[in-house]
Amino acid sequence: MRNYDFAPLWRSSVGFDRLFDLINDTQRLDAQDNYPPYDIVRTGENAYRISVALAGFAPDEISITAQQNRLTVAGSKAEHRAAPTPEHEYLHQGISARPFERQFNLEDHVEVEAASFENGLLQIELARKIPEAMKPRRIEIGAGASTRKTEKMKTVDQVRAAS
Repeated sequence: MRNYDFAPLWRSSVGFDRLFDLINDTQRLDAQDNYPPYDIVRTGENAYRISVALAGFAPDEISITAQQNRLTVAGSKAEHRAAPTPEHEYLHQGISARPFERQFNLEDHVEVEAASFENGLLQIELARKIPEAMKPRRIEIGAGASTRKTEKMKTVDQVRAAS
C-alpha cells in the first residue's frame, strides 16, 4: 500500500483533510473486488445516478445507508443457495448471490433523493444541493462609504430573477 506525502500542502491549506484522506483511500479501494458491478452517471448539472446490477437479489435483501459523505449499499441473501436441493443440481452457477458491501464517497452537499429496484437493477438518484450562502454573489460597487452598510448583497440567482 502506498500513501502520499501531503506535508507540503498542509503548510498552506486549511480544511482539506477529507480530500487528502480520499486520495490515500484510493489504494484501499483498488484492492476491493468488483462485485457487484455498477455505473455512475451524471444525469444533469447537479444530478447523478448510481446503478448497481443485483441479479438474484430481492429489494428486502438490500440495504442503502447514507451517512456523512458516504453511501453504503449492502446485500445478503435470505437463504443460502450453496447446498443443492434434491430437485436441483447446478451444472453451472454463474449468478453470484454472495453478500456484499459497496461504498461510495459523496461530496459535502450531495444527497440521496430516491432509490428504486427493477429487473435486478438498483437505481439510486443523487442531487447536489448547494446552500444559498455558498452560491456565487454579485457584489455591487457603491459610490461612497455610506452605501457599504445600507445595501444588502444579493446572490447571482436573485439578480437574474429580478431582471
